[in-house]
Amino acid sequence: MTDNITARTSGMTPDSPDLNDPAVLEQFNQMNKGSLPERMGIEYLEISPQRVVARMPVEGNTQPYGLLHGGASVVLAETVGSVGAALHAGPDRAAVGLDINATHHRGVRSGYVTATADALSLGRTLASYDVTITDDEGRRVCTSRITCLLRDAPTKAS
Repeated sequence: MTDNITARTSGMTPDSPDLNDPAVLEQFNQMNKGSLPERMGIEYLEISPQRVVARMPVEGNTQPYGLLHGGASVVLAETVGSVGAALHAGPDRAAVGLDINATHHRGVRSGYVTATADALSLGRTLASYDVTITDDEGRRVCTSRITCLLRDAPTKAS
């Protein structure tokens, strides 16, 4: 399924499918099956090479004090940035995380957090995103920046 989605979402033309069509978003959410984003409850809301938006429940992603775990915010930030970079890279290329940082601004105890990854630079070998994570009231919880290396996809062994 990944190859099918990647092939349909790279090299966008006027005749390309709408990435934010509910059916396409559901396919992206299904790609999380069996992976860390699924265990974290991450759900994509908007996807394109320029901007990715996803949300994650606070419940189940907390540290012992009952606050959203900072590592959970970083997982969310890396997920949205990597998806945007993979869409930008195209079907025959892969995006791998090169650098990520995060500043945590406030604690969250319940509800959802929403991450918005906005492209800062989309080049041939690097893609960088500014990620803002907010709570249900729109207050900034975390600011992150992720840079992905874009390289040729590994060939499948026969």
